[in-house]
Amino acid sequence: MNYQILKNIVDAELQRFETISEEEWAYKISSEKWSKKEILGHLCDSALTNIRRFVVTQYKENDNIVYDQDFWVKAQNYQNVPFSEVIGLWKSLNLQIVHTVENIPDEALQRTCDTTKTVPQAFTLEYIIQDYIDHLQYHLKAI
Repeated sequence: MNYQILKNIVDAELQRFETISEEEWAYKISSEKWSKKEILGHLCDSALTNIRRFVVTQYKENDNIVYDQDFWVKAQNYQNVPFSEVIGLWKSLNLQIVHTVENIPDEALQRTCDTTKTVPQAFTLEYIIQDYIDHLQYHLKAI
């Protein structure tokens, strides 16, 4: 499959990120809300989790692959990581996702994975890939 849209998002956002100051990356409206840097860190965590889904689902269906997003952001301590490192990680992970999804055979796109934390529910790999892109775009609007 061709996921050039994801590559285009990465390229466009990297240019936009250059216009954001270090202070803006680190600013938190409140202690409970994520900074722009933490939002991008969350997108790194999402990418890590989804790479696992994209690979594992090709050989093992209906695995339950989830993560606690707030715990991951706190555990990774993105707020105290230089913003350039978080950007570099985000770029690398998303370019890896492009390589990974472009190599998924079409017949594997209908294999399923459970991404829920409560009641088990299976989603096709094709759906999970599109949901990843939608989730990415949703959070990028907050940066």
